[in-house]
Amino acid sequence: MTMAPTLSARIGSFAAGLSLENLPAPVVEKARTCLLNAYGMALNGHATAFAPVARRMALEVGGDLPQGVTLLGDGRRTAMAGALVANSALFHGRAQEDTCGAAHFGTILVPLLTALAETRGCPLDRLIPALVAGYEAGGLLEAAFAGQTTPAGFRSTATYGAVAAAAGASRMLGLDAPTTAAAIAIAVSFTGGVLQSFADGTDEWRYQPGVAAHNGLVAAELARAGAVPAPHAIEGKAGLARAFARTDAPADLAATLGTDWATLRVTFKPYPVCAFNQTPVTGALALRETLAGTAPTAVRVRMNPYETGYAGMDAVGPFNSISGTLMSIPFCIATTLVHGAPTTRRMTTYDDPEVAALIARITLVPDAAVPVLCAVIEADTPAGPVVRTQSMTTTDYAYDRAPLAALLRRIGAEEGVAPAAFDRLEAFVEGLPQGRITDAVEAFALPLAVAASN
Repeated sequence: MTMAPTLSARIGSFAAGLSLENLPAPVVEKARTCLLNAYGMALNGHATAFAPVARRMALEVGGDLPQGVTLLGDGRRTAMAGALVANSALFHGRAQEDTCGAAHFGTILVPLLTALAETRGCPLDRLIPALVAGYEAGGLLEAAFAGQTTPAGFRSTATYGAVAAAAGASRMLGLDAPTTAAAIAIAVSFTGGVLQSFADGTDEWRYQPGVAAHNGLVAAELARAGAVPAPHAIEGKAGLARAFARTDAPADLAATLGTDWATLRVTFKPYPVCAFNQTPVTGALALRETLAGTAPTAVRVRMNPYETGYAGMDAVGPFNSISGTLMSIPFCIATTLVHGAPTTRRMTTYDDPEVAALIARITLVPDAAVPVLCAVIEADTPAGPVVRTQSMTTTDYAYDRAPLAALLRRIGAEEGVAPAAFDRLEAFVEGLPQGRITDAVEAFALPLAVAASN
């Protein structure tokens, strides 16, 4: 009797078969937009503190290697493992990376694929198919299991990121379907990452994507070298689904590959706060206009329990890190009502008495009747209650490339990024598969020159 293909085999076959010729045009265009967002937000994060920490680690562990991976925004080169952690931390620095469900695969995939193109000479006609392979492999698992793994304390970026990285790396390296399937299965054994750093307002989550990227690459290289994987790594009795989600993997889980594209579900962030805080901030901005300077005596924020239960979302301070403020719904609502749209400066102002006073008057209400990505903000005022219902879907945050480019440039103007850097990145993304990976890498030298001149 012929056995049905395992999940890793089906995902691997799909990923290995992707090419620019067989990808739908909307998927290719969305992948270009994801590339531009990843590179652009990394440029705009050049002054954040997390990549320098990881660079010090990378150079200590891997040394200064002239033929290594470029540390973006720094210029020195080092070994792959440390460079992936450092560059992913740069891409994650503003917390305005792309989002696929609850996972930020762009912070994993784009630094990884860039490094492979730079150091392995991988042709650029594989870049977009490899990026899509990563989003599809990771997105398939995230959509199926994040509803169970997130409440259990596992971070989706880390839990599904190694598999995404293995699929993306395998396609970038040109591995065949059986080897790609083996890489995906091996990557399952390297997966994991918890949410406690969000609750404590600490930095570990900034470095999880780079570790996931490296684990996925190691899985791909082990598969290519001949390592024998567990064929039922995802659906087996001790596989990913049961170990992390405490459920069985649906028998038809891979049936949607190539029809329900995870890449098309990727969204972007207009504000430097958690993905779950984008809608509360949007609603608070509208409410601020309605209040017209009137300070509310009390505020109630109703959101879906999946979001309010995420680590750090209910924090009320005192705060001492942006890792704490960007997660806190009360802080994001308060700073928006007091000052307007959040900026990194506002998100790192921890001692604002007006914001602190308003946080004390905000109550977070888990409400299953409020859909995910929506919020109801009820403000009590001397003139009576004012209610703002902000109903959003992923479509509202799935920007096309032109408005996204405008957003990147607006933030870049605030952060001192040379416009020529965006010119170069936009030309690189538009020109793919033509061009050179150095066109993207060298763009990261320009923001430092601007910052140094100010």
